[in-house]
Amino acid sequence: MKRLGMAVILILLLIFSFLSFRWIKHRMDYAISDAVFVKSDSMANLAFEVSGKVVEIYKDVGDKVKSGELLAKLEDKDYKLMVKALEDRIKAIEEEAKALRVQREKLSKQLDYRVGALGDSVMELKERQRAMESQKQELNIQLQQVERDRERLKRLLEEGLIPRQRYEEIDTKYKSLLARLQSMEANLKEINIAILRAQKEYSIADAEKLSLVELDRRIEAIEKQKEELLSQHEKAKLDLERTNLYSPFEGFVAKRFVSVGDTVKAGQPAFSVIKDSSMYVEVLLEETKLKGVKVGSKAYIRLDAYPKEVFEGVVEEISPASAATFALVPRDVSAGEFTKVVQRIPVKIRITKGDLSLLRVGMGGRVEIKRE
Repeated sequence: MKRLGMAVILILLLIFSFLSFRWIKHRMDYAISDAVFVKSDSMANLAFEVSGKVVEIYKDVGDKVKSGELLAKLEDKDYKLMVKALEDRIKAIEEEAKALRVQREKLSKQLDYRVGALGDSVMELKERQRAMESQKQELNIQLQQVERDRERLKRLLEEGLIPRQRYEEIDTKYKSLLARLQSMEANLKEINIAILRAQKEYSIADAEKLSLVELDRRIEAIEKQKEELLSQHEKAKLDLERTNLYSPFEGFVAKRFVSVGDTVKAGQPAFSVIKDSSMYVEVLLEETKLKGVKVGSKAYIRLDAYPKEVFEGVVEEISPASAATFALVPRDVSAGEFTKVVQRIPVKIRITKGDLSLLRVGMGGRVEIKRE
């Protein structure tokens, strides 16, 4: 009986020693920590870019979403009315500009025709004036010659040296030339008056071209107004589109901040979406356990929510500073009082094996990192 007891004790001591050896060896081979947190590289807080009342919610917490999938919708009646009003104003202003262009084209043709016709008329009258002036000059020369002959024959008639018939012939010729000259001077006067009138009408028609400049200014002002309205229309259409909230990438909804009926402001968070394959584990590893832990070291993770699931991963990054370095209230040792505290170094582990759909940001667990 005594030997049996000693044998049991010996067996138990052997089992305890074996287990102790395994535990110690495991601790030597692996850096183990319970300061484990699931995090994400790409977690986006999504917000509407316009204000309004939420009328539709299409996704809820935990739902899978695709890139560009609709998450929620705001009431868009006012935005549609704004777009329609701007479209009507743009259409009206385009019609006004079109009418002004037609008016300008018509007026331009009329003025061009009128100015051209008056210009031709002035040139024709001046040609006639020059021709008549030349004829008048020739007639004056003839009249002066005939007048000298008439005076000479008159003296000869008075002296009885020529018959009266000869004098009457030259006198008749003189009177005829004088009548032609007077008629020509009257015609020249009329032509001068016609030239002055045509030149005046030409100046008036030419001055009316200023109305074309005014029309051009009105058309230019309308075009500028149209550009402003088009810019407003583009913004209104963009605002209308912004009443829909879409997912920027494929992932799942981590948080919903709004409900149907809520009135939201532009920029107010509505959803938090986490991108697929962006989940990783952050370990706050004690500085005393860093020995042998390197980038590329293999890691095994067990999460508290799934104690039977083992996720595998590799060390992707080891922070060059301790977690306390970035604390909001850093530890103050300037007074000389100092208590030794083991610092923790953030270690990032990228999961390479396991069901990633089970992961949720903020989960905790336990990690074992294989030392190199």
